[in-house]
Amino acid sequence: MKYHVVLSNPFDLEGINRDAQARKRPRHVMWDLSQQLGATVYQPQGNPISLLDKVLANLISRPEQWAMARLLSSQLTSEDLVFCTGEDVGLPLAILCGFKRERPKLVVTVMAPERLRVRTVLKLFSLGNSIDLFMTNTRLKANFLRQYLSLSEERVYVLSEQTDTKFFTPGSASLDKSRPIIASAGREQRDYKTLAEATQDLDVDVQVCALAPNPTAQTRMPKVTPDNMSFHPYDWPEFAQLYRNADVVVITLLYSTYSPGLTSLMEAMSSRRPVVITRTPGLAEELINQGVVTGVNPDDPDDMRQAILKLLNNPQEAEDQAQRGYELLMKEHTSEQHIENIISEFKKL
Repeated sequence: MKYHVVLSNPFDLEGINRDAQARKRPRHVMWDLSQQLGATVYQPQGNPISLLDKVLANLISRPEQWAMARLLSSQLTSEDLVFCTGEDVGLPLAILCGFKRERPKLVVTVMAPERLRVRTVLKLFSLGNSIDLFMTNTRLKANFLRQYLSLSEERVYVLSEQTDTKFFTPGSASLDKSRPIIASAGREQRDYKTLAEATQDLDVDVQVCALAPNPTAQTRMPKVTPDNMSFHPYDWPEFAQLYRNADVVVITLLYSTYSPGLTSLMEAMSSRRPVVITRTPGLAEELINQGVVTGVNPDDPDDMRQAILKLLNNPQEAEDQAQRGYELLMKEHTSEQHIENIISEFKKL
């Protein structure tokens, strides 16, 4: 069996690996996976884009992703296993390979199965017959896929989240703090308005790893940034140190079933910091129920403020929670475990 990894977006994986070896940034898990499998990696760039690709992009994905799918579908056979890292590359390839008699084995990560375009394409082209294994990151999404496409239990796998525990590590603060630091990060589905309202009257510094506040469809920003809150881009080593400097990490989210914020959650747990996170269906809710992180209601600054104060005012409780999170992450959510789980599922095919 020949292995192939198809990326949703172009990355300089070799350059990322060089920087990771120099501890300048975290590893890219797809580089390590491709090296272990001896897989060929494909990226959506450099392929001629046809008029048909542009037309099909109105259905789903981007023209460059359809161009890559066309090229691959003409080359792949039943001797190939293809891992697509997102539905935006996986669904076009599954559609085109569905017409092949000797089609490859397809494994597709689907992170938003409930979105209208995704579920429409899945059903319209009967992709439950073309995709051999669906991977997703929550039980809620897995159950949706099984029910919507009438799939058996083994056809959908819940893939654990991961982070590079060699880069995001516990450690001491790099500065003498005059007051506690609340750290936050990310742009996707973030609710920094609620975080600002929750902390504007507290004697804390709120440091957010993000670009300057610019309202977008996926990020809610405060109209006026409080004096104790700042938004900065950080390079990777500074970002890792931000977690270590933090007394509490707050992952503040808009409510959705997409399960945003899990990357930041893994990074904070790997840094052994206590975490406050907005309740959303999926892994975050499960970890809240296990007492690994503290959950707060969406769009509720009072609830968030009380959760932050409880951890700040009870340092031993905060440390115990951080330790539980760290132990769980090291057991179930390392990059190495993530890769092992993927390869194990491939072997079953």
